Amino acid sequence: MRPRQLVSSGGPWEAVVGYSRAVRVGDRVAVAGTTAARPEGGVVGPDDPGEQTREALRRIAAALEGVGAGLEHVVRTRIMVTDISRWEEVGRAHGEVFADVRPASTMVEVSALIAPELLVEIEADAIVD
Repeated sequence: MRPRQLVSSGGPWEAVVGYSRAVRVGDRVAVAGTTAARPEGGVVGPDDPGEQTREALRRIAAALEGVGAGLEHVVRTRIMVTDISRWEEVGRAHGEVFADVRPASTMVEVSALIAPELLVEIEADAIVD
């Protein structure tokens, strides 16, 4: 079995739920659902799905760096939003980051995220060449 590299966000729920912010095995990296939640409570960009998207992607970039990868290695993103009518704000923020990378991406509306002030959650998969 290949060794697993784990990245922690330092959040208290990782140990309780049993997950890591990111996991790398070989050339593959999976980044868990990432939001703009602040550890002390609240969110970055309240009522602004574009800013929440940017913050989630900043955190995804940091997680990727923790296992020797970068945004340029992302091949897939999954975006969950609580209000699909605001898709364009989320899409533009995603495009700012991935304009040249252009990973396969899916955006879906969900009934809720883990806290009501969260509007966006993003997962990412990467392959490091």
